[in-house]
Amino acid sequence: MMKKKRLSASKASLVLFLCQMISALDVPLDLSQPPTITQQSPKDYIVDPRENIVIQCEAKGKPPPSFSWTRNGTHFDIDKDAQVTMKPNSGTLVINIMNGGKAEAYEGIYQCTARNERGAAISNNIVIRPSRSPLWTKEKLEPHQVREGDSLVLHCRPPVGLPPPIIFWMDNAFQRLPQSERVSQGLNGDLYFSNVQPEDTREDYICYARFNHTQTIQQKQPISVKVFSMDSLNDTIAANLSDTDIYGAKPVTEKQPILLTPTGSTSTKVELRGSVLLLECIAAGLPTPGIHWIKEGGELPANRTFFENFKKTLKIIDVSEADSGNYKCIARNILGSAYHVISVTVKAAPYWITAPRNLVLSPGEDGTLICRANGNPKPNISWLANGVPIAIAPEDPSRKVDGDTIIFSHVQERSSAVYQCNASNEYGYLLANAFVNVLAEPPRILTPVNKLYQVIADSPALLDCAYFGSPKPEIEWFKGVKGSILRGNEYVFHDNGTLEIPVAQKDSTGTYTCVARNELGKIQNEVQLEVKDPTMIIKQPEYKVIQRYGQVSFECIIKHDSTLLATVTWLKDNDELPDDERFLVGKDNLTIMNVTDKDDGTYTCIVNTTLDSVSASAVLTVVARPNPPFDLELTGQLERSVELSWIPGDENNSPITSFVIEYEDGLHEPGVWHYQTEVPGTQTTVQLKLSPYVNYSFRVIAVNEIGRSQPSEPSEQYLTKSANPDENPSNVQGIGSEPDNLVITWEPLKGFQSNGPGLQYKVSWRQKDVDDEWTSVIVANVSKYIVSGTPTFVPYEIKVQALNDLGYAPEPSEVIGHSGEDLPMVAPGNVQVHVINSTLAKVHWDPVPLKTVRGHLQGYKVYYWKVQSLSRRSRRHVEKKILTFRGNKTFGMLPGLEPYSSYKLNVRVVNGKGEGPASPDKVFKTPEGVPSSPSFLKITNPTLDSLTLEWGSPTHPNGVLTSYVLKFQPINNTHELGPLVEIRIPANESSLILKNLNYSTRYKFYFNAQTSVGSGSQITEEAVTIMDEVQPLYPRIRNVTTAAAETYANISWEYEGPDHANFYVEYGVAGTMASRQVDIATQGWFIGLMCAVALLILILLIVCFIRRNKGGKYPVKEKEDAHADPEIQPMKEDDGTFGEYSDAEDHKPLKKGSRTPSDRTVKKEDSDDSLVDYGEGVNGQFNEDGSFIGQYSGKKEKEPAEGNESSEAPSPVNAMNSFV
Repeated sequence: MMKKKRLSASKASLVLFLCQMISALDVPLDLSQPPTITQQSPKDYIVDPRENIVIQCEAKGKPPPSFSWTRNGTHFDIDKDAQVTMKPNSGTLVINIMNGGKAEAYEGIYQCTARNERGAAISNNIVIRPSRSPLWTKEKLEPHQVREGDSLVLHCRPPVGLPPPIIFWMDNAFQRLPQSERVSQGLNGDLYFSNVQPEDTREDYICYARFNHTQTIQQKQPISVKVFSMDSLNDTIAANLSDTDIYGAKPVTEKQPILLTPTGSTSTKVELRGSVLLLECIAAGLPTPGIHWIKEGGELPANRTFFENFKKTLKIIDVSEADSGNYKCIARNILGSAYHVISVTVKAAPYWITAPRNLVLSPGEDGTLICRANGNPKPNISWLANGVPIAIAPEDPSRKVDGDTIIFSHVQERSSAVYQCNASNEYGYLLANAFVNVLAEPPRILTPVNKLYQVIADSPALLDCAYFGSPKPEIEWFKGVKGSILRGNEYVFHDNGTLEIPVAQKDSTGTYTCVARNELGKIQNEVQLEVKDPTMIIKQPEYKVIQRYGQVSFECIIKHDSTLLATVTWLKDNDELPDDERFLVGKDNLTIMNVTDKDDGTYTCIVNTTLDSVSASAVLTVVARPNPPFDLELTGQLERSVELSWIPGDENNSPITSFVIEYEDGLHEPGVWHYQTEVPGTQTTVQLKLSPYVNYSFRVIAVNEIGRSQPSEPSEQYLTKSANPDENPSNVQGIGSEPDNLVITWEPLKGFQSNGPGLQYKVSWRQKDVDDEWTSVIVANVSKYIVSGTPTFVPYEIKVQALNDLGYAPEPSEVIGHSGEDLPMVAPGNVQVHVINSTLAKVHWDPVPLKTVRGHLQGYKVYYWKVQSLSRRSRRHVEKKILTFRGNKTFGMLPGLEPYSSYKLNVRVVNGKGEGPASPDKVFKTPEGVPSSPSFLKITNPTLDSLTLEWGSPTHPNGVLTSYVLKFQPINNTHELGPLVEIRIPANESSLILKNLNYSTRYKFYFNAQTSVGSGSQITEEAVTIMDEVQPLYPRIRNVTTAAAETYANISWEYEGPDHANFYVEYGVAGTMASRQVDIATQGWFIGLMCAVALLILILLIVCFIRRNKGGKYPVKEKEDAHADPEIQPMKEDDGTFGEYSDAEDHKPLKKGSRTPSDRTVKKEDSDDSLVDYGEGVNGQFNEDGSFIGQYSGKKEKEPAEGNESSEAPSPVNAMNSFV
């Protein structure tokens, strides 16, 4: 919520307007004028008799007035009294009391007269009375002896003082006596008890009277009160009567209400208009009556009605005649009611309707003085002239008195005088001075020249033109120096000369001219008006809820006129911020660190400029865990229940949602608190169920949304009586630990469950289904009993009963247990195995007789192990596997077997003690399965048209191998696969030479083994045939490692082979038939570059052709790779060959430039497919997403593609370098 205050707006305007109106009636002090009283003492003036008496009387006039005084209606000659002086240039009297004078000697009615040649003004009648604070008269006070429940009034009766003292009741320790609906102080100072209670007994009820004027306190003698309770009366009577006497005081009886004050059923009260009406009703009764007020035939006035003294006092402020009527107070309790009617009459001392005002006239003018007042009863109006009743005042032919009006006609300078109007009735009087001053003066403008007025846009602008002249000048306003006269509804012209612009706008800014003229002259004055933009809070502080010890910030972002200086002030609860370093005031905010409970409240941001003020407020609510409850009380104590009540602690601005009640057993577990129950947060009492023989203490914890409070202080202890146990031990079990015993166990009772001292347990057992008697034993302080000499694993009926010194618990329920188990006696029989496939078998067996189990049947275990593989006829270490089948199952599945193998198994029964004997071993065999992949596949000895393949047999043949299957197909440089060729190879072979292959061609090989069941998983490899017959040095790449990231991979390897090798990397998506080759030759930028290089090579080849025709023979080079990219082959020959030199240097190696970085790192380029050749070295790395195959090519002149297993053609760049 935002509150705005604009100092330039309506309230400030009204104040300014009224001030200007008053100043317009003032006669400038340089002109002759009658006296005017400006200051005087109050009518009823109570003075401190120990200090000097100062009676004020100040006046102005031209010439300055002289002063005189009357006392009690006669002239007071101050020159004859050495104790009295008059201040210089003043009429104020100072009566010197501190130097020997007595205030009582100067009691009386004083009146001041201020006089000059133009008239005389008089003050009110000032009644001087010294204050009095007399002592209490001595009196003998008898002790008050009262029966419990009766009413009582302790009278104060303070001495009569001036003014009346303030009354209050205290004890000997100067502590105020507590008051309540039952005990309270009346308006007359008496202390009223609606009913007395034993705690009212005391000997120091003391009434004090404080006299404010003299700053003294008078004390009454202490009053003693003795309250006799019914219990004490019974004890007293019993002590004085024999056993045969019938005695007993009646219990405290409830009483219906009666009024202690006022008495009777009706009363009257007179109050004066404008004062405070106080009506009182105090009632006796038990229970204490409540008071209710009504006005008969009407409503109590809203906003002016208040209830005090626990609603026993009705207070109405600023009463008027409309508040007259009958007021009824009603006292009510459960037995009935009583009432009293107070008839209120509101009278009124005189009050002004129209007070006479000073009148300035020019010679020959007419005028009137009006004096109108009202009151109840209606006041009398009388006139005086210069302090003398007008009837005996000197005659003035221009003056005529007409009741409350004096009419002046054709006044002359001698008509100047001061007139007094007196309005009086039995409740008081009013006296007003008003002068008639006859002057002839040209206009004057009293407002300063070029006065600057600044206002806020859309608020009123009041431009002052204070003037004087006689006769009264006429006022006109103009805007600008030569503007036209201002008229219309947009302006308001006040009688005092002020120009009001009700809603000033920015275009209202400018110069305004005020012109005053009368018959004696004319004068003008200019003032300036500036209209400013209003101050605004564009980001207001907002309501905040913060936990204790947190941090909170309020924003206050403002916008204001740039020509005005704005200051921001923060208030807390309309007061200054605490002087605390935790409060940090920033430019646009207020931050509170480490918030505490005392920071709770309303924070206001006030923005002030010289013209306006705006404010915005927000509430800070500090929440925290509730304070702990207090005043725990136990009532209604019974053997098995008690009522607990408490008073909630402060909820700390977060409503309490629940209360948790905990208890402590001081007898069995002192210091340990247990949960008892939880009740809603609106509940402050609870009926608690109790157990016997427990020394209870309770505590309460309050819970709100923030958390749990600290526990309350413990309640008083309550020890419940002993009783038989209510319950027996739980979780009773009978389980043997040995074949010949029975171990009976139970969960013992907790201490508070014992219900009394001497807790023991009666343990009983007998064999089930046998006609045996119960065997019992009584034990204590244990939770286990062992029965020895029992048969093996037989059922027993068991029960455990609690008992204490007072008796047994209810009959317990029986449970079935068993004596100890022993190992099973027999093995399962008729074990059969059914082989389902090469890796799965199903085993069956017959269950063993339950009697032979000798325990709880837990299931069967199958032990099985591989004896040997039928394909290798070799034995190995026997590793037995175990499968457990729970319950009474008679079959199970054996998964994970190896094909074509011999197995053995046996079956055993299992109980809680362990395993029984094993069944005879059963042998079974698994059939053949498909083999695993060959252990390796190597491709060696590449030639122009052949490759040699070597392989190893499968690690797991899973049967008798029948053959191997080889499939292969060529791959061109566009990753296309050629036709697939399949070859079957006898199982006893381990190598194969493939012939009639295309030279310089990449092949993909797929190789797997077969049994009679089918084909196993395959292994793949790739290889490339060479380009000529020179025996290459085969390179070797090993220890390939990869590290993959989100968008690239780091790959490293070790290389063995000839120097100057290029490396090619292939990668692909897992699961595809052929890997994807990294090939930058398919990139657009690379094709463009190659076209330019191809043109250069073509020119060089033409040059070579010319040289061959001139000096030598040029043999045709071997065919290039059939899968080379045609776009990088510049020659037109169909076989894609280059011509080469055949001179003497044919067999010398050519220099070849490297296009491989020395660090052997392949960096990612624009495409995901990148190709980088590597130079010398044995290690290489590249960054690329995917898998790879490292490849190389030799650098011999006659063998440009030697060892290059890529299907890609040689680089044209390298070909070009070979001619250098």
